[in-house]
Amino acid sequence: MALKERITEDMKTAMRAGEKERLATIRLALAAIKQREVDERITLDDTQVLAVLEKMIKQRREAIAQFQSGGRSDLVAKENAEIVVLQGYLPAQMSDAELDALIAEAISTTGATSVKDMGKVMGFVKPKAQGRADMGSVSARIKQKLG
Repeated sequence: MALKERITEDMKTAMRAGEKERLATIRLALAAIKQREVDERITLDDTQVLAVLEKMIKQRREAIAQFQSGGRSDLVAKENAEIVVLQGYLPAQMSDAELDALIAEAISTTGATSVKDMGKVMGFVKPKAQGRADMGSVSARIKQKLG
């Protein structure tokens, strides 16, 4: 079953179970997916759906930082709950060891020697780590290894 279909089925299940918060989050995800499909006049595959979900999670993390600085713990809790629902659709996260091995492989394959080669390494790592690791932390690790 495609990821988008799974999300739609989960929406129906949440409706039947009366899970209002989960339903609202799933509807937001489906709306974001549909918006991208309409904007680009395409049907998204699983990889593209994952990219939409990751973007939504990133937005929520940024919002949490803003809410924490504003002292809005109620909104922080809401955003955290949404992140939990959205992460349920992402593949299993890579361990630190797996990530380090992938970065080492990327550096040796691309022949990267300095931070100037960051783009080559990210180009190698991103398709393999997409949805399985936070790309911001991956970028920081690559910089650390190359720097």
